Amino acid sequence: MKYIRWMIFLALAAAIELPLWAQSSYVAVTSGVGVPAAARATESDATDPVLTIKKRVDEVNVLFIATDRHGKFVRNLRQNDFSILDDHKPPQSIVNFRRDTDLPLELGLLIDTSGSVRSRFDFEEEAAVGFLQHTLRPRFDRAFVMGFNGHSQIAQDFTDNVQLLETGVRSLRNGGGTALYDAIYRASRDKLLKDKSDRPVRHAIIILSDGEDNQSDVSRAQAIEMAQRAEVIIYAISTDDSGLILRGDKVLQQLADATGGRAFFPFKTKDIKNSFSAIEDELRSQYVVSYRPANFDADGRYRSIEITALKKDLQVRARKGYYAPRQ
Repeated sequence: MKYIRWMIFLALAAAIELPLWAQSSYVAVTSGVGVPAAARATESDATDPVLTIKKRVDEVNVLFIATDRHGKFVRNLRQNDFSILDDHKPPQSIVNFRRDTDLPLELGLLIDTSGSVRSRFDFEEEAAVGFLQHTLRPRFDRAFVMGFNGHSQIAQDFTDNVQLLETGVRSLRNGGGTALYDAIYRASRDKLLKDKSDRPVRHAIIILSDGEDNQSDVSRAQAIEMAQRAEVIIYAISTDDSGLILRGDKVLQQLADATGGRAFFPFKTKDIKNSFSAIEDELRSQYVVSYRPANFDADGRYRSIEITALKKDLQVRARKGYYAPRQ
């Protein structure tokens, strides 16, 4: 019966030139990974099959920071002040360029609870709570708290309730080894990659750690790749108070550089609060450019991003690239 109804529908459509396809598009997200738009109901019987054509919109959105030679944010720049290369080629077209200071935040606070950070642990907790109190806007931003040593554990899942987040932070107990890369990998994959909101959001991970990893199952490269796939900016605050640049500090710098974030090395305990304040300011001082890459293939490979300022003495900080979706 359905077959007969479908054949009648085709005949009528041909006669009166009705459209036979419901267009189902792919909406762009911040790394160019497309996700299916919600299917729209047609006026025809819901039990009848509808032929659909899927069209991919390849659009890359990149958040970036511009600073002067003194490290201060420059907030009055325009599109023609920058050069953009995707996979070493200029984009096919620029879709949008704007200063974006009010995107909702999706934050992951990753706190190292291993024995190596014991000396400043209490103060770091206080600084983290203060950051959440000043940064999160109710019903607009969300955060989760993860503690990690040899293993990682969610102390408080996504919420905009700062009191719940504070309880999660204060529930952490230190001791044990350090699996930093596993924590980044898990936070990116399980919390931020899966969080595909219907509105643009800014994903960031803030790490408090000495950067010394001795128990992870995944590598540093794998942790960075997962953060890039989840479109995460990593900010790292070193808990090392030796005054020296140690191996862990270099690790934190690499994690931040690869994702367009920033690493902080507060020698004095009081400077930890200043580091959090700088992160808060930076999250509200970013530009976003949306473009369609040239010669784009949905082959899943890594594509580099290079954004440079054309004005003298300006520095740009952005993520290094993204992974194309697979067809």
